[in-house]
Amino acid sequence: MNKTFNLLFFIKKNKIRTNGTAPIYLRITVDGKAAEIAAKRYINPKKWDNKSQKAVGYSQEAKTLNSYLKTLEQQVYDFQYLMLKEEDFVTAESLKSKLLGTDVTTRMLIPIFQDHNDKVEALIGQDFAPGTLERYKTSLKHTQEFLNWKYKISDIDITKIDYAFIMDYDFWLRSVRKYANNTAVKYIKNFKKIMRLCMANGWLSKDPFLGYKAKIKEVERPYLTKEEIQSVYDKEFASDRLGQVRDIFLFSCYTGLAYVDVKKLSKSHINFGIDGDKWIFTNRQKTGTSTRVPLLPLAQELILKYEDHPECVNLNVLFPVLSNQKMNS
Repeated sequence: MNKTFNLLFFIKKNKIRTNGTAPIYLRITVDGKAAEIAAKRYINPKKWDNKSQKAVGYSQEAKTLNSYLKTLEQQVYDFQYLMLKEEDFVTAESLKSKLLGTDVTTRMLIPIFQDHNDKVEALIGQDFAPGTLERYKTSLKHTQEFLNWKYKISDIDITKIDYAFIMDYDFWLRSVRKYANNTAVKYIKNFKKIMRLCMANGWLSKDPFLGYKAKIKEVERPYLTKEEIQSVYDKEFASDRLGQVRDIFLFSCYTGLAYVDVKKLSKSHINFGIDGDKWIFTNRQKTGTSTRVPLLPLAQELILKYEDHPECVNLNVLFPVLSNQKMNS
């Protein structure tokens, strides 16, 4: 439901014609956003009352003009009423389109989604982490696959996206993609952001997620025991790369730091704490919060192990961390 709605008739004195008359316009304002429509009528500015928004006097000319403006005003209210019944709320532009009998510009989902992802990519390192971009890229890919699976199309008009679309998308993620609840909800949440973006721009008059409810289920995550970690520590690998991955994993265990936080660590992040021992002073990538982590002896041992590694020396980092894909592999 819209919070504010206002109509205003006014004349544009900067467009006075050679005969001395100025055009009358109607300004529609919905929730602070305005759209103007030419009333296709003209009047001498001296015969216009700004306060009452109509022609002054009792001449037949004034009566005819005021009756026309009243009819135009009533048309706007009628369209607003009908659209509210069908769509929950309206925008100034959608009302203008209805009044003029023109269609609102068709906006397709995929270009909007891609534009969003391009902006996220441009802000990597500032407002977004690389992992966030990858999630949205995957979400876009899933959306395209769903459109082909359900409708045999490569794109869709955003005004065609409704509650049924969301429910079918949710079903596809769980059945075809076989995602567990939390993963499916996260992808739907990414899609919801795109719909919110469309609504904020006034391209959608109704929220397709209205009535949709899905919750993240709390999962009890298993943890490694001290003995299990020791087994990983003692394991001998034939491949140096696997040993390298193991060491970085162990360092995360000993410090509680995530992959992306370990990857960016350098010697400058290590300082002495108030207890006189070495600590890591850094900012968490995901939350942006300042973090202080005591360096346990085993963690320090791993740092020393790679102190002279060529990649660490050249890039000024503590560990030669592989890409996330290779680490997971």
